[in-house]
Amino acid sequence: MSDIFENDIEQDEDLAALEDNSGAEISGEKFVFDEPLYALKLDYSCEGIFASPGGIKLEQGESVIVPTRYGKDLARVLGRAKSPIGIKKDDIVQIDRKATSADLKKAENFREKEKDAFKVFQEKVAVHRLNMKLVGVHFLIDEPKALFFFSADQRVDFRELVKDLVSVFKMRIELRQIGVRDESRITGGLGICGRACCCHAISDKLRPVSIRMAKEQNLSLNSMKISGQCGRLLCCLSYEYDFYSEARKKLPQEGARIFYDGTNFRITEINPLNSMIKLHGEDGRIIEVNSKRFVKENNRWRIN
Repeated sequence: MSDIFENDIEQDEDLAALEDNSGAEISGEKFVFDEPLYALKLDYSCEGIFASPGGIKLEQGESVIVPTRYGKDLARVLGRAKSPIGIKKDDIVQIDRKATSADLKKAENFREKEKDAFKVFQEKVAVHRLNMKLVGVHFLIDEPKALFFFSADQRVDFRELVKDLVSVFKMRIELRQIGVRDESRITGGLGICGRACCCHAISDKLRPVSIRMAKEQNLSLNSMKISGQCGRLLCCLSYEYDFYSEARKKLPQEGARIFYDGTNFRITEINPLNSMIKLHGEDGRIIEVNSKRFVKENNRWRIN
């Protein structure tokens, strides 16, 4: 671990609290699927779905009716999925049909209705004095059902609240308590990179992110620099982790000592991206050497 890296750690921070293992585990197995396979998206929750068209010809941007875990609903076609990662056979659904103009008009009307439902929900929560934060409301297109996504610090007994909502909307009501990552995925926003949050704009199927990934990439362990708006580690930490992990296997470890140019040196920093290794010598010299010059012989490293 480099000296700069060590000095950037906030000693009073509980970095383990930033980790979140609720992400999707990415399977290393190659799943053989029947082509064509399409990637769909539920716009209200930014959840991704993989679907078989069942003979229906689809174009990017079209809307279709598909079965979801909440019920049959409207989904937007993102395009063909040529190399899907981390999916299983059970993850693929069958598209029912293309959305009609009547479906799209219904969805537009529901968006206005959802705004009113948002206010009604907040009023009912205040009446019942429940500690709940409403994140989103959605009415399903193909069946009479309303979804209310909320976050809360603890489990909430909302049985009386559901009864009130049923009496108002005259349909099935489903309340779903979501975590901070799900809340960020639904609401969206910009990350510290200036681009849309990965969970909102790229994919909801994200692998778990750990502090180890930040350490492997020589990143700052300051929580303000490696956490997103959800308060958990940045999803993008997992993108380059495999590259860094594999690259470091071919390089000496930080802290290793090497005799070079008449002096004992200690490796203090390794940068796999530019292939440069920084060393501090006992004589006070600080040098940088290209990793290609390091050779391992008899389980010891030397510099050519």
